[in-house]
Amino acid sequence: MRILLVGAGGVGSAFCSIAARRDFFDQMVVCDYDVSRARQAAEAVGDPRFIAARVDATSADAVAELVRRHEITHVMNAVDPRFVMPIFNGALAGGADYLDMAMSLSQRHPDKPYELTGVKLGDEQFEAAEDWETAGRLALVGIGVEPGLSDVFARYAADHLFSEIDELGTRDGSNLVVEGYDFAPSFSIWTTIEECLNPPVIWEAEHGWFVTEPFSEPEIFDFPEGIGPVECVNVEHEEVLLMPRWVECKRATFKYGLGSEFIDVLKTLHKLGLDRTQKVRVPSTNGPVEVSPRDVVAACLPDPATLGPQMHGKTCAGLWVTGKGKDGAPRSTYLYHVVDNQWSMAEYGHQCVVWQTAINPVVALELLASGTWSGTGVLGPEAFDAVPFLDLLKDYGSPWGVKEL
Repeated sequence: MRILLVGAGGVGSAFCSIAARRDFFDQMVVCDYDVSRARQAAEAVGDPRFIAARVDATSADAVAELVRRHEITHVMNAVDPRFVMPIFNGALAGGADYLDMAMSLSQRHPDKPYELTGVKLGDEQFEAAEDWETAGRLALVGIGVEPGLSDVFARYAADHLFSEIDELGTRDGSNLVVEGYDFAPSFSIWTTIEECLNPPVIWEAEHGWFVTEPFSEPEIFDFPEGIGPVECVNVEHEEVLLMPRWVECKRATFKYGLGSEFIDVLKTLHKLGLDRTQKVRVPSTNGPVEVSPRDVVAACLPDPATLGPQMHGKTCAGLWVTGKGKDGAPRSTYLYHVVDNQWSMAEYGHQCVVWQTAINPVVALELLASGTWSGTGVLGPEAFDAVPFLDLLKDYGSPWGVKEL
């Protein structure tokens, strides 16, 4: 296996640190628009299998050229979702399989943005499924932690724990604190704004996919391993678009434990128009320049990858499943994965949120390399047997848990 890793930021760098301890691949080409950052991520692991390159992730042709030049078998996308389609298309054009952790972007319904779906997350990718099948290639989409591990949990719950599923409810929360900052997101603020301010999607068997207001339906969820109760709200996320395609259920939701302060900041950014991606013209001493307000916000905040030493606490990703167990009795079960920041920093040198995101595509690639997972077309994690994935996750020293509610 020869992997092209696109993106050497926090998640990409953590991906390198995790993968370097495994022997299922022959070469990893780490690429980024900033080749010095790619070089830093590649050299940090001290493994001759890792080399660096520069890429323009906005260009499918540039991605395809790298695939051909380095005889790449698998393209791993570790950048913001705005670059999904050129990387996705470039992998296919170059003749490689593809994995990502976030899917193609959505577009609001032009007339009823908080009632009807417009272009949904991943729609552009699923429209190309026939092309991937015809080429005999696999695009494994949404294989981070959320989406990703939560989707694996959905497959496992359907196959081994439940005879009938009422709701697949992804619930994500933490008790992380970043010392020295009034506001410092532990993940990409660009992606966070995109997810949290878009209309959240809900799926119901009777109605299909529909949307609601941002931050709707607040609930208190009690997270395990000492994290405790956190208020969670509806957020747009890929799980809701993936799970119902392969797992039979009556309802699918995604709720994120953001906290009231974080929500207030996001609402303020929206009111001021600072969440916009369209460029605005700004006067300067050297003449007018055009900048994206959201890019300015991201530039003003600390890089999440650098926050590990100041972070304390744990992050939890998981899936709350309700319905009937295999015995026909009512069942309510939370399948989860917790990472302690102190552990991930000591063991890998990466903060827990980016590490937890990065480990899952490494596990998936190892399963693909061995032939344990295989397929063609555009597939989500739910399309594969969950047991080998969860067993291998434990082998990586990162166990998952089950809590009956």
